[in-house]
Amino acid sequence: MRAARMITALVALVTTACTPLPQKKADGRVDEPLPATTTTVPQLPPRPRDLPLDQVDPCAVLSEEQRLQLSIDHAPSPYVETSFGNAKACTMRSGISGNVVRFALVTVEGLGVWLSENAQVDARPTTVGGFPGLTVRTPGLDEVCNVEVDVAQGQFLDVMFRDGGNKTKVSQDILCQGAQRVAEAAVAGLLQRG
Repeated sequence: MRAARMITALVALVTTACTPLPQKKADGRVDEPLPATTTTVPQLPPRPRDLPLDQVDPCAVLSEEQRLQLSIDHAPSPYVETSFGNAKACTMRSGISGNVVRFALVTVEGLGVWLSENAQVDARPTTVGGFPGLTVRTPGLDEVCNVEVDVAQGQFLDVMFRDGGNKTKVSQDILCQGAQRVAEAAVAGLLQRG
């Protein structure tokens, strides 16, 4: 019995010794230790199939009919997006709404890049035409919203939707709705081609 009490006292002593003591400051305040925090990475559902982007023309992702349905009335303009590993990209403008759409066909890294701590964005899971995706908002950039679609292993479709300089500022929630709508049309277009 005496040995059991000694072991209990020893365990209590070790536990107490391993717990950091609150630090007393010069003004008499005491800082309590901060609780441990954990970051959870959302689990995305599997892709229904692969839609590789290697041979896709970003300016042909949307058909002319789809562009008209989305009020995109200016000609698509191709370029290379260096921030995504020289991804093929295309920008399109709506003279009707004043908004701008940009597609980047990222083939050098997967969607997980948006979920790392280094991304420093607010990335929330969404579904785009049955494919897993993320709605991405970048702190301090409220005139833009991105929807990222996981289309193949190590590849994703980046859809950026931004305010193109409208007289009345468009809310980011509306921009995210626009990005989702354009992403849905883009996935439908890719499915028709593939």
